[in-house]
Formats: sequence, C-alpha cells, structure tokens
Amino acid sequence: MRRFVVVGHEAPLDPGFSLDDLPGAGRLDVLCRCVTSGLLTSHGVREDATVSLVLGDEYTVRFEGREIRRLNPDERSTGARIRDALAARDGAIGAMEANPSPGVYVGRRGLEATLDRLDGIVVELHEDGDPVVEVDPPADATFVLSDHREFTAEEADLLAELADVRATLGPERLHADQAITVAHNWLDTAGFTRY
Repeated sequence: MRRFVVVGHEAPLDPGFSLDDLPGAGRLDVLCRCVTSGLLTSHGVREDATVSLVLGDEYTVRFEGREIRRLNPDERSTGARIRDALAARDGAIGAMEANPSPGVYVGRRGLEATLDRLDGIVVELHEDGDPVVEVDPPADATFVLSDHREFTAEEADLLAELADVRATLGPERLHADQAITVAHNWLDTAGFTRY
C-alpha cells in the first residue's frame, strides 16, 4: 500500500472557496495536483494508493484509490471534490469520518492523528533527507510531505519522532505533486533498479 499525506498550511477549512481561483484559495491547486499525482495513471487509477490532505491541522480529506469513481485529472474537478468534502465536515463526528462520495472521506483530525491511524513505514520527504537511492523501497509506505510551505517547527518535531526515514528524491527541489510522481516511480522500479 502507498499512502501520501500532504500538509496544506493555508488551505481553506470551509467550502466557500471559488473553483475559479484555486491558487488564491490557500494554494489549493497544489493539493489538487497532489491528489491526481497520487491516484491517477494514464487511463487508470492506482488502487493501492491513498492521498490524505491535512488542512489547517483540523481536517483531513482522504482519497482512496480502490474506491474512487470518476476522478478527473484537472484541478477544478478535484477542487470540487475537496469542496464537497468540506461541505460534509459536520457529518464527521469524533473518530467517525463523513463520506460525501465514493472514495472521498473527511475527518476531524490533524497531522498527528492522521499519522497515528496509518500503517507502514513513515517516510518524510524533505530536501535535507538521505538520498532515496540509498534507502530500501518499503513495500508498505506512508510518505509525508508539505505543500508549498516548509513544515512548521511543531510538524518537524512530530516527524522527527514518528518518521522511520527522512529521504530526498533528488538534488533539485520539487513541487509536492512532482515528488509524489517520483516516489511512485521509485517504488514502481524497485528503487530505480527495474524497468
């Protein structure tokens, strides 16, 4: 299983944002691209992948590849899925998530609570990590990365405690959605050794 947890630092917490200005909605465009990079292939869906967007350390919107239906590769339609999830947030009570559409869930939990619910090796993707080519690709991984902002000091401390591996994907800084694509390729090729 492959899980991607993306921290959205400025993302809206209510559904009142405009789909015509996703960059102006706390860089929601970045998070939309992370969802499509995490779940979509050319003409298909990665059924073994999940993308969780942690919004403002209050809500987590989770997309399940094995359940998702009609996810399109454009930012606007993914933004609409996020908006629908936030509109359903009142149905998320305690540990129970709301499920506004197939494969889309919203829960009242921040980064720590989201990570506590997940299994697998936790891999923090960070430019100061160990080169990924020196790390054995895990069969069951949870990748944690940030949106267009650096992790906060509190998030960095939490990841220093919870992450099993801190890895960098290459010598250049990548956008979050690009990092997800490279991480998929790293796993798809057994650590860049099989093509």
